[in-house]
Amino acid sequence: MSRKVLVIDVGGTHVKILASGKRAHREFESGPKLTPRAMVKGVKELAADWKYDAVSIGYPGPVRKGRPAREPWNLGRGWLRFDFRRAFGVPVRIVNDAAMQALGSYRGGRMLFLGLGTGLGSALVVDGVLAPLELAHLAYRHGNSYEHYLGAQGLRQRGPRRWRESVRDVVAQFVQAFQVDYVVLGGGNAKRLPALPPHARRGHNELAFRGGFELWKER
Repeated sequence: MSRKVLVIDVGGTHVKILASGKRAHREFESGPKLTPRAMVKGVKELAADWKYDAVSIGYPGPVRKGRPAREPWNLGRGWLRFDFRRAFGVPVRIVNDAAMQALGSYRGGRMLFLGLGTGLGSALVVDGVLAPLELAHLAYRHGNSYEHYLGAQGLRQRGPRRWRESVRDVVAQFVQAFQVDYVVLGGGNAKRLPALPPHARRGHNELAFRGGFELWKER
């Protein structure tokens, strides 16, 4: 019997949820005061009429061995030691939010996912195997990181034209470095690219839910 999964996509502005067999997601506002306890409470209230026996969580930060490895910079505190399994009363799997969207965006071969949002999310999927990455804070140019150029701050400070040039340059670099077949550009700012770089296609935030369901599929 297949599991009924509740997928939770935790973001800096909203928490979005979708359950197996449902067509439309639900959401509530998050923000800098959102604690994991408040998140669970909000999810349970929003999903009170949905049935589920497993939970997937897309977490806005690095995840190690199925647990948050660092407190999120844009939410409240207390995520590192919180017992999500106990709070929900069902098995829980946690991955980085970019990794969850990457898994949902995957269409075979070697794929690199880049999330163009407030920061820069990244993940690699090779022959169906997910490998979360942390490329955002690596040095790119003039002592500044990839996130500095491709994140929301870079878009604001440098303007759309120069930001798009940086996206094209970084995609070309990463295609060579990771030897991928294609790059998926997700995140809220991907829509600001009227023309995509070579080897790239546009992702969609809703694919994070597909990735959450994939986490529980038998392999």
